[in-house]
This record gives sequence, structure tokens and C-alpha cells, in this order.
Amino acid sequence: MPTTSPSGEGAARSKRADALRNRQTLLDAAAAVFVTSGVDAPIRAIAARAGVGMGTIYRHFPTRADLVVAVYRHQVDTCAEAGPSLLADADSPLAALRQWVDLFVDFLVTKHGLANAMQSDSSGFDALHAYFLDRLVPVCAQLLDAAVEADEIQPGTHAYELMRGIGNLCIGRDSDPRYDPRRLVELLLRGLERPRSS
Repeated sequence: MPTTSPSGEGAARSKRADALRNRQTLLDAAAAVFVTSGVDAPIRAIAARAGVGMGTIYRHFPTRADLVVAVYRHQVDTCAEAGPSLLADADSPLAALRQWVDLFVDFLVTKHGLANAMQSDSSGFDALHAYFLDRLVPVCAQLLDAAVEADEIQPGTHAYELMRGIGNLCIGRDSDPRYDPRRLVELLLRGLERPRSS
């Protein structure tokens, strides 16, 4: 009965790790290009940014919709995983919430045009939206709860409401370069803060 040598297992594991790293590089490059050029950006621009040939992208993502969905999920996961890290490392829960909201706004800007890219697959879009809510609402809730507990913000704001409000403020960013939603998002966050006693 043949057995796999330890060195063979190590090589396979290393190959898998390389493939995963290459995929992450492609997704990061695609996300960056989507922010500046939208989801209809030329594949060659993504390949150039990632430092790979176009064939490599098509090998990982046979269609543009596959790439867009993968970037979307990757960005959701990155945003979700950042919440607990920010909470552990930031000076305060409110500072962590502000940093996380910055990431969330970046994500929202990245995803503009997703619906158009997936217009032929409404069930796929619905599944992505459910994934978005399942992953991000609990993270936002954790950050809000920590800030309430630290007496930095007033209680009563629901994570879904806050995320929806931020999302609404981000609408139109891709069609009007003069509009930057971050200033209004900052005003929204300031409105959550407890008044400081003078």
C-alpha cells in the first residue's frame, strides 16, 4: 500500500499555501482596481496590479461575475475579521468603532456596481446579501455594545440601522467624484457619542 512521504505532504501543503496566497493577491488587486475603476474595470488592469498574466486570473475566476463575487466575499470576511482585532488594539471601543466604520465605507465603495455585474443571477445576489448581514451585523453590534459599556456612546442604536444609514450615505459616491460620504458618516458617528460634561 503506497504511502505519502512527509516531504511529499510538505510540498503539497506549501503548494496549497502558495495557491491561497496567489488568490488573496488577486482579490486584493481586484478590490483596489474596483475602487478606482468600478467592477467593469479591464481584467488586464487587475492582472497588471497583481503582477500576473490574465490567464492566471481566468484560471482562478472563469467569469467576471466569479471574480466580483469572490472580491465581495473576501472584503466581507476582511471587514468581519477586523472588528475583534480593532477592539483589542484600539485606544477605546469608540476608536475601534470609528476605524471599523472606515473599513466598512471602503467596502461599500468597492461593492458599487455589484448588482449590475450579477444582474443575471438574482439568487446569487440574495445569497451574497445574506452572507454580508450574517458576517457583519454581529461585528458591528459587538463594537456598539463595547462603546455603550465604556459609556462612550448612547445606548439604543442597532447595528443593522447604523450599517444601513452608512450605506445610504455612501450611495452616489461612484457617480459624483465631488461627493465624499466620509464627512457625513463622521457626523453620524458624532451623533452617537454621549455629550461630554463641561
